[in-house]
Amino acid sequence: MSKYILPLSVFGTVVGGAVLLKSHMTGGRCPSQATINGKTVIITGANTGIGKETARELARRGGRIIMGCRDMAKCEAAAKEIRGKTLNHQVYARHLDLASMKSIREFAEKVKKEEEHVDVLINNAGVMRCPAWKTEDGFEMQFGVNHLGHFLLTNLLLDKLKESAPSRVINLASLIHLIGQIDFDDLNWEKKKFDTKQAYCQSKLANVLFTRELAKRLQGTGVTVNAVHPGVVATELGRHTGLHQSQFSSTLLSPFFSMMVKSPELGAQPSIYLAVSEEMEGVTGRYYDVLMEKEPAPQALDEETALRLWEVSSRLVGLENEGQFAKSNPAAETQTKAAHTDLQETQRQNPAPAVSAVGL
Repeated sequence: MSKYILPLSVFGTVVGGAVLLKSHMTGGRCPSQATINGKTVIITGANTGIGKETARELARRGGRIIMGCRDMAKCEAAAKEIRGKTLNHQVYARHLDLASMKSIREFAEKVKKEEEHVDVLINNAGVMRCPAWKTEDGFEMQFGVNHLGHFLLTNLLLDKLKESAPSRVINLASLIHLIGQIDFDDLNWEKKKFDTKQAYCQSKLANVLFTRELAKRLQGTGVTVNAVHPGVVATELGRHTGLHQSQFSSTLLSPFFSMMVKSPELGAQPSIYLAVSEEMEGVTGRYYDVLMEKEPAPQALDEETALRLWEVSSRLVGLENEGQFAKSNPAAETQTKAAHTDLQETQRQNPAPAVSAVGL
């Protein structure tokens, strides 16, 4: 029997080490057990992947869930499944195509007419590494959906969010924003050769810049906004990346990917944490890598770029003459500069708490 002890010990150590490594690589679960009874949550792209798991968990916690999706058949099926599993009947499927300004405006109008309040907006939907497609309005698909679509939607719902304060906006970004650049001379890739990876990186950097600029503009309103990288998650988002299309890459890389990639359920935990945790009350303008606050890329901290992106985005989606934040006047500029200073001082004096979750 003794001859088996050493091999079994080695095997146990390897297995245990692999489990701990995977837990560390993929992050833990939301440590907060807070419920959200009576709160209304809007989640874009909620019929599959991270969005669906976020909707399911927030429904389990008592929220009124509005799932905004392009494919209504899949959205209705997902909403029905969530209602059945959580016994929460306040889970609704609504049509929202983020590649269409018209659809976004129609969705926002419906929300403003039908919902008494909006407590949480989770801008989850996205496209990744797709071909050189254009949105209905002629924007490069990744920039149009990942940034401009959510930029317009959030702005259209700002009044409702402020009326519902304290309320939260959560933007799903990506670690890939670290190598992103905003090309103001060619945002839609019409002058240079299209690079699907760089287009995606640009859109994810835009998510972080938008988050920081919006947080400054919302100072004092009771509405917070934060960006989060959910980790590497096994979802349909990566269907255009071409990974594992050969037998060689599947065989060689699968063990490494299985160690780093997590399930949609685990991928939803950062969004859930930002949406419900008591520790996030009043925290705004931050970037989270899974459940930990991190410093974003240097280019994401450039205030001039963030402001310019806001102004350009407002013009592209037709918000120049709509809403107090889209207008340009001396009083608004003075107020925004003061808010910038206030936010920086608040962040210096009150750093976000570090969160320790099981497996992180």
